[in-house]
Amino acid sequence: MKYQINDIELNVCDQGLGEQVLFFLHYWGGSLRTWGEVIKRLENHFRCIAYDHRGWGNSDAPPSGYRIEDLAHDAEGLIRKLGLRRYALIGHSMGGKVAQLLASWHPAGLEGLLLVAPSPPVPMTVTEEQRKRMIEAYGKRQDVEVLIQHVLTALPIPQKLYEIIIEDTLRGASQAKRAWPEVGMLEDISPAVRGINVPTLVLAGENDQVERVQTLEQELIPRIPDAQMKVIPRSGHLSPLEVPDEIAAEIQNFLVSLRPKIG
Repeated sequence: MKYQINDIELNVCDQGLGEQVLFFLHYWGGSLRTWGEVIKRLENHFRCIAYDHRGWGNSDAPPSGYRIEDLAHDAEGLIRKLGLRRYALIGHSMGGKVAQLLASWHPAGLEGLLLVAPSPPVPMTVTEEQRKRMIEAYGKRQDVEVLIQHVLTALPIPQKLYEIIIEDTLRGASQAKRAWPEVGMLEDISPAVRGINVPTLVLAGENDQVERVQTLEQELIPRIPDAQMKVIPRSGHLSPLEVPDEIAAEIQNFLVSLRPKIG
């Protein structure tokens, strides 16, 4: 289903049962399908909403508007459009940085923030050559395969999911592919995230080569008030696809832990 948000159409998947809502944001290169295996394990207990960021999946790809703030406004607009009253934000990698900024705005109804292998709120230091290679690596199947096998995952994944990663990556609009290494990853939202006032849990992959455990311990956890972190054994950066059982279980446990606080 598609919704008109901020003058573009966002492709949305809305499924599952329950009053409590899980609102999922995907990584740079992914789509709402990134969360499919996790949602399968949660939809009997929660209403699960995932969508394609602008420029990815089946959402519109406008020529501009790919800053972290723009993506956060898209999420905020969709939440408002759907009339969500109780929900938790769950963001992966780039989606985690977007979720941090949105949470810092104290949107009505937000009960908790769960960040999976999130990008820290501070700028990521990379050279011009590294940025160029990041963009180029998203242009050819063989290059995406190298990324999957040697950078993004630490555990084997089923062929069906492997193909989804490749399809989603190659399908992304060129402006969306450029936006993260050229703009989003360089943005500093650390002053904003100090104002996050909901329970926050960070799930870090033990063998994540993109957002390493040590980096998250140094650059993210101290900046978000009372944030807690759990390390997911053996997993890499694409933990929602590598270890969906573990990620779904941690999400469910986190939501259960909120209940005494939210009544």
